[in-house]
Amino acid sequence: MRMFGSTLLLAIREIRRHLLRSFLTTLGIIIGVASVVTMVTLGQGLTQNVQDDLAGLGSQVFIVFPRQPDINVPRQPFEQDDIRAIRNQIAGVEFAAGAVFTNATAFHNGQDWQTSVNGASREFFSAQNIDVGEGRSFTDEEEERGESVCIVGTTIAEKIFVADQVIGEEMRLNDVSCTVIGIADERSGSNVGGGNDANDIVYLPLKTVQRRFIGNDDIQFFVVKYDPSYSTLTIQNQLVDLLRERRVIQEGEDNNFDVIDSQEISNTVGGIFQAMTAVVAVIAAISLLVGGIGIMNIMLVSVTERTREIGIRLAIGALAKEVRMQFLTEAVVLCCFGGLIGIGLAFGLSVVIASAIDLPFLFNPGLNLLAFAFSALMGITFGYYPAHRASKLDPIDALRHE
Repeated sequence: MRMFGSTLLLAIREIRRHLLRSFLTTLGIIIGVASVVTMVTLGQGLTQNVQDDLAGLGSQVFIVFPRQPDINVPRQPFEQDDIRAIRNQIAGVEFAAGAVFTNATAFHNGQDWQTSVNGASREFFSAQNIDVGEGRSFTDEEEERGESVCIVGTTIAEKIFVADQVIGEEMRLNDVSCTVIGIADERSGSNVGGGNDANDIVYLPLKTVQRRFIGNDDIQFFVVKYDPSYSTLTIQNQLVDLLRERRVIQEGEDNNFDVIDSQEISNTVGGIFQAMTAVVAVIAAISLLVGGIGIMNIMLVSVTERTREIGIRLAIGALAKEVRMQFLTEAVVLCCFGGLIGIGLAFGLSVVIASAIDLPFLFNPGLNLLAFAFSALMGITFGYYPAHRASKLDPIDALRHE
């Protein structure tokens, strides 16, 4: 341990003697570490951002939309009986709830705001993990009678209401008045059915929106939340078979509906971004290899410059392993300094870039420790040959060196 301490001090002293050269030598390591850590950190932030957006779809949820397989055939909406059949006939279904959506202008207290209107039920809230933070949700009677009560998102509450004066207030959506009975908790991502902001929305009972906004009893889409202990593929197949039967789709004909698996989308998108991050990180890591070669090159130059010093040390009794340890320590210290500077640079770049493009900054201690350990490994790998060469010098030949 004492020998290592002395060797470390000698290495630091030698690095300080040639400070500019040492910095330029470690530049490849600095750029390599900074590039890799920055790319991986931003990639993780981008993945998290997309996962948060997809969280608005819910987990263990199928979202079913009607579609038009043929331009000559009109789109066939769903009916409430379809929802009941799915809820009652497919094992593993926890919630099945239809919904409709439209756009409207919200008015209150002289303020107006363009927003999304969603006709939904408490079962829809459960399927989508929507919680009412303040106030209350709809009652069975309000849903059944289609009363003019509403639950607003946090964006609406901030835009057209006075703080702490939301519950019990009257607001108007186009020409329809409603009483605010609750404020939905803030959510990340976008709203299912329409709108880019999951909090820029007003929820009313399904029948209210159908009668007073849409003008019919059609279901525009529905969500099915299932028990994760059941097979996702089995439930999806049963759902497709039941809908084909109820919508009288003959064998060989295309489905006139789409079933979207929220978990599958999340996994697929996450996998794509992780793969892209890995590819970019590997490309950035090439500069680490270049930096390692630079370390080897400058250490070989250092051995040549200090040949007489090495000869003197060997002549007065220094062991070959001590000489090897000295040069190897210098290489490792150089790479460690480069790694630390690169990590600091990556931290700053990640914070600035993430803020500029509105991504979450996710500090990963394990990634930074791994980058530092890898930079030290680069010092050992590329510093060993010059150190070994120094330890094998003949003292007599070394002393004769000019």
